[in-house]
Amino acid sequence: MHRALLFLSRLMAMLGGAMLSLVILLTAFAIAGRLLDRMFHWMVDAGVLAGLGRWMIDAGVGPMLGTFELIEAGIAFVIFAFLPICQITGAHASVDIFTSGMSDGTNRVLRAITEVIFAGVLVLIAAQLYGGLLTKYNSGQTTLELQFPVWYSYAIGLSGAVLAAIVSVYLAVVRIVELFTARTILPPDLGAEH
Repeated sequence: MHRALLFLSRLMAMLGGAMLSLVILLTAFAIAGRLLDRMFHWMVDAGVLAGLGRWMIDAGVGPMLGTFELIEAGIAFVIFAFLPICQITGAHASVDIFTSGMSDGTNRVLRAITEVIFAGVLVLIAAQLYGGLLTKYNSGQTTLELQFPVWYSYAIGLSGAVLAAIVSVYLAVVRIVELFTARTILPPDLGAEH
């Protein structure tokens, strides 16, 4: 089961990376479009190459509509796409200065408590995101500029949130079993680079 969840988490992270790249490109194009729009309008207003400025404005060179909506949806997916890999590899930030001197038993208790808390929080996030998705779907709400349904953003974010919740519940169960059996099933850091 660990291999399957690790594979799905890596796949989700790759999709998140691809989406992040697209969001970065979209942001760069949006900024460039706004700068060009200002420049061309200045050219027309100042009478400096006014014909070229008017021609570029009429050609549609300028800000792209809906970029904020697309960036917002993309970033929501990116955040949730990286949660599963962070969870399964133990890549969350931690302060090991306190736990490095503790016994294995104490560290098992702390790992179990931490994983149970993570599982609870990530299941709650996924449940709330699902509730939000249903609300937006039933309301038929759309974005202002592009008029695409708002629930699309919730749906793509929910995919990562559900996987993160599944991974966190799996890890919580493993850590609880490790706690009560006093044996190591998975390494403490799960391969994370700390």
